[in-house]
Amino acid sequence: MSTWPAVLFALLAAASNALATVLQRRAARTVPLSAGLRLGLLVDLLHRAVWLGGMLAVIAAACFQALALSQGALSVVQPLFVLELPLALLIGRVLLGGRIPRSGWIGVGLLVVGLGFALAAAAPTIGTTLVPFDRWVPALAVCAAVIVAAVGAALRRGAGGVRAACFAGATAVGYALTAAMLKDATHAWQTGGPAAFFSTWQTYGFALTGVLAIFLLENAMQSGPLTASQPVLTLGDALLSLSLGVTLFDERVRTGWWLLPEAVGVALVLWGAVLLSRVALARDLTGAQDGAPAAVREGTESGPADI
Repeated sequence: MSTWPAVLFALLAAASNALATVLQRRAARTVPLSAGLRLGLLVDLLHRAVWLGGMLAVIAAACFQALALSQGALSVVQPLFVLELPLALLIGRVLLGGRIPRSGWIGVGLLVVGLGFALAAAAPTIGTTLVPFDRWVPALAVCAAVIVAAVGAALRRGAGGVRAACFAGATAVGYALTAAMLKDATHAWQTGGPAAFFSTWQTYGFALTGVLAIFLLENAMQSGPLTASQPVLTLGDALLSLSLGVTLFDERVRTGWWLLPEAVGVALVLWGAVLLSRVALARDLTGAQDGAPAAVREGTESGPADI
């Protein structure tokens, strides 16, 4: 089976997510700022076409991701989502204004080249389409333990880079696990239709884990600088998805001397993610304000929780 359909759908999913981020951010700028949660905010946003467009983009992204996972390997599809941030920057530059400095453009180039280099060297193969339950048990246990440990470490620290990085690490595990369960659920749809899809536990598993991942992401953004959380989230999701693809779905990647160019690609992705996380437009899109305590941010800007 060709991987090109999966790559195309994954890129469309990343672009849709990026568009959703920009549109929701633009909508949030048009409502009154609030020092806390405001129940009327959702009503205000529902009257704004740009916010509704963002929600449609979220739905499109979910559909494209499901199509990508049904056509290709988890270890190919999820790493491509690291392109979401540079795509959001490019779209945000057009719709929100702002400027991408030279370092930002270098970051985009490094991330794209590094991702292509790493995937070309790893050459992931499509494995099995159905994961037996006895494989899910240890995978779920390990992922749950890592999330609990990362959240526990975050809660023991005050606001800052370490707390943000710990929450980002927990978010990365949640995103990777969500994608793995979504891949299994899409197989159920392919083989048994809607009835099989809504009767399999993976469907409800990816829905719950996805909500948890979004909650953890908001905590990461509110806890500290984007420069601490974004690199962890970018690499963590890609590497954990690769690991789940190998352990759950019997996907294979090249090892031996191929590990060297793979490591070079990963290093370039990390370098690019660090540069992009320093761009002011990136912090604006995520609602993060480097170095500002959460209480201050809530009173000065409508962040992700307000969207």
